[in-house]
Amino acid sequence: MAGTGDRGTPEAYDATPYLPSRGGLPAHRKAAAECRGCPLHRDATGTVFGRGDPGARLMLVGEQPGDQEDREGVPFVGPAGRLLHRALAEAGIDEKDLYVTNAVKHFKFTRDETRKRRIHKAPSLRETLACRPWLMAELRLVSPELIVVLGATAGRALLGPSFRVGTDRGVPRPLPDAEDGTRVLATVHPSAVLRAQDRREMYAGLVADLRTAADAL
Repeated sequence: MAGTGDRGTPEAYDATPYLPSRGGLPAHRKAAAECRGCPLHRDATGTVFGRGDPGARLMLVGEQPGDQEDREGVPFVGPAGRLLHRALAEAGIDEKDLYVTNAVKHFKFTRDETRKRRIHKAPSLRETLACRPWLMAELRLVSPELIVVLGATAGRALLGPSFRVGTDRGVPRPLPDAEDGTRVLATVHPSAVLRAQDRREMYAGLVADLRTAADAL
């Protein structure tokens, strides 16, 4: 059951009223399916909550679900997810030991001229902050030692609007306001690798950053 008080409205841009007052990840996943904390729920197929080891030492945070993730209800199962799986394997990270989620839980998109294809559109800072209570609840419940943020949206959700991937990546640092010693390491989002002109070089950088994360544990 969601928390007491007035339910949020799309205009409120705040998921807080939809969080359960108690319970673990299963209770939060169930409650997130009913989230109406911002307008993104209107067009998405459904909420895509995190998945993985509830006691993971390493958490990966991406931007938002893509088209395939939205249809299946699972994070990182599309083309970017397949590239991430390969990069994790090369970095020596076992996926069964991870918890994987996104900063934003609904797919934001536009349609092409034929109205048949859904084209990814980056969530706004307002939408990201509206969804942040879900991410913070996941961090509290999983309590990872290290968080890898994949791309700018995830980085800004946890490190603030001044975050830049190019200047802040690859080095573990304390998570602001974390009292349990949690650290965060930033790297590029796998979708950026797929779009890059020099895909090989950017992919190598992603793998190197993931190796740094593995070594930090």
